[in-house]
Amino acid sequence: MSQQKKPLIIIGSGGHAKVVINVARVLEWPILGITEANQEKINKDFLGISVIGLDDKVFNYSPEEVQLVNAIGSIKSSLKRKVIFDTFKAKGYQFATLVHPSAIIAQRVEIDEGAQIMAGAIIQPDACIGSNSIINTGAIIEHDCKISKHVHIAPGVVISGNVIVGANTHIGVGAKIIQSVKIGTSCTVAAGAVVTKNVEDDSLVMGVPAKTIR
Repeated sequence: MSQQKKPLIIIGSGGHAKVVINVARVLEWPILGITEANQEKINKDFLGISVIGLDDKVFNYSPEEVQLVNAIGSIKSSLKRKVIFDTFKAKGYQFATLVHPSAIIAQRVEIDEGAQIMAGAIIQPDACIGSNSIINTGAIIEHDCKISKHVHIAPGVVISGNVIVGANTHIGVGAKIIQSVKIGTSCTVAAGAVVTKNVEDDSLVMGVPAKTIR
């Protein structure tokens, strides 16, 4: 996966930003600055990088000059993460796809724009990772899985083969999903859950085996 390494603007300065900044630095990808929604953080440093302005500061730079990194990672901010991606894409900006060198990516894996593959993740053949999705630290995505857009696969998740995860869904830390299950759109799978059957759209499931809470 070859990308032109234009200077990066990191959008957000929370915990997930620390992780994506580390990946960018490991990849020796230059970082121009950070933008923030919180006015109080403007003109301060974050991990030695200047917070250059509010998120609309991005518009001071043309899409030809920079690439963006969506550093919003919290489960509570999943909609905001989608809005940021869609807003800047509509203006012609490109989001960098970040893959930590320690991740294991098999042949015939499709990774779409703006996806973030963190340290120790494993993605097996014929899996697809949708745009603006996070495959977090140590997660395993087995063969023939389809991870849709704006999905967060949290650290330590194990997803068996032929699973489909719908857009805007969050799979919590350490959850396990057995083979050939379909998870709907805008779902939350709680940390540690074991999913053994399909999950309908807009559902919250938790437990072992996972049960629908709403």
